[in-house]
Amino acid sequence: MFRKVLIANRGEIALRILRACKELGIPTVAVHSTADESAMHVRLADESVCIGPPAYRQSYLNIHEIMAACEITGADAIHPGYGFLSENAKFAEILEAHGITFIGPSAEHIRIMGDKIEAKQTAKRLGIPVVPGSEGGITDEDEAKKVAAEIGYPVIIKAAAGGGGRGMMVAMTEDRLSEALHTARSEASAAFGDSSVYIEKYLAKPRHIEVQVMGDGKGGGIHLGERDCSLQRRHQKVWEEAPSPVLREADRAKIGDICAKAIQGIGYSGAGTVEFLWENGEFYFIEMNTRLQVEHPVTEMITGIDLVNEQLRVASAAGLSVNQSDVVINGHAIECRINAEHPDTFVPSPGRITYYHPPGGLGVRVDSGVYQGYSIPPHYDSLIGKLIVHGRTREECLMRLHRALDEFVVDGINTTLPLFRDLVGNEDIQKGNYNIHWLEHYLANKK
Repeated sequence: MFRKVLIANRGEIALRILRACKELGIPTVAVHSTADESAMHVRLADESVCIGPPAYRQSYLNIHEIMAACEITGADAIHPGYGFLSENAKFAEILEAHGITFIGPSAEHIRIMGDKIEAKQTAKRLGIPVVPGSEGGITDEDEAKKVAAEIGYPVIIKAAAGGGGRGMMVAMTEDRLSEALHTARSEASAAFGDSSVYIEKYLAKPRHIEVQVMGDGKGGGIHLGERDCSLQRRHQKVWEEAPSPVLREADRAKIGDICAKAIQGIGYSGAGTVEFLWENGEFYFIEMNTRLQVEHPVTEMITGIDLVNEQLRVASAAGLSVNQSDVVINGHAIECRINAEHPDTFVPSPGRITYYHPPGGLGVRVDSGVYQGYSIPPHYDSLIGKLIVHGRTREECLMRLHRALDEFVVDGINTTLPLFRDLVGNEDIQKGNYNIHWLEHYLANKK
């Protein structure tokens, strides 16, 4: 195992990684900006190093300072968490060149899956079902019209280097295609420095279903079931659950097996998530995230498998601790992402937490780095914690979630807790009757 792990992240995920390291007896190093000097993971780490001012480009994305922190502390491995440098192939290559282990997949796999066009082509080659669309990037309007006519309207135009809903536009008819293409290319260039886009068939009412995979880097790999992440706002996940309320067991096993064989085929190492749109019983690949997901706890709750522990094992060449036959789905789990935002306007709400009381009890887990008296800085993502509940059935899980939300108290700032208290009692949610557009429509009708 490693001599010392540096955690190149902040917030709840940094604390999550720190806990896994401690349970394996691995000393930890927390890096932080000046805005995060009082953060919980900084307080609990064995060592901490300030790597810059609050601006994340000068701190959490500052590769030079992070490398210097490794040298100062003697850390021989880095866990990037999610976001920031977690899917930066250049960063992984730099670490390898300096003899420091990147706790994640190879730079090659990060690069392949980071390019949405190449990722789709790779998925298709590996036998993963894909959304009908262009084989590569679209370079002009005439080509876009030809592809759209072949696959049929409506179509969606996506940034090749995109994510988070940026550089993504829908054209319902041909007369809207030119404007959508121009807007998508402009957004892609501004957000990612790359104006490349591609076209896919737009599915009207799909679910967003993703499969958790874990590879050992030596041709071995498993899947750990799926998560349903269809409740989204502006293409950002809000509520995730596992298993999906709509999948049959045979479909679950089939898509899981396809994904496991795919990562075995490329010798993938570490945690990854293969994401699909699902409609009318069919799966369509959209992307693969080559990192730990925000919503990984729901998989941990239904399988009892510590995904960060597995990441550390694989990266240290110890291999996976479980085989596919060891993965058993037990009950149901739901995660709510609690943000420091106004529950109606979603305007960020940084500030000091004057009172904090997380829920507890059987089947309740809170992943959060905040505490009473902590000040939420205005410089970063507004996620302050995740409430994850588990039950023997989905009905029990929903009742437990209702109880846990009632117990959860965060005073001094606005949070999205009221939104979830509203959602958990909604009839469509209780029946599992929703798709990726449901939440946006629901919020629009509330106004």
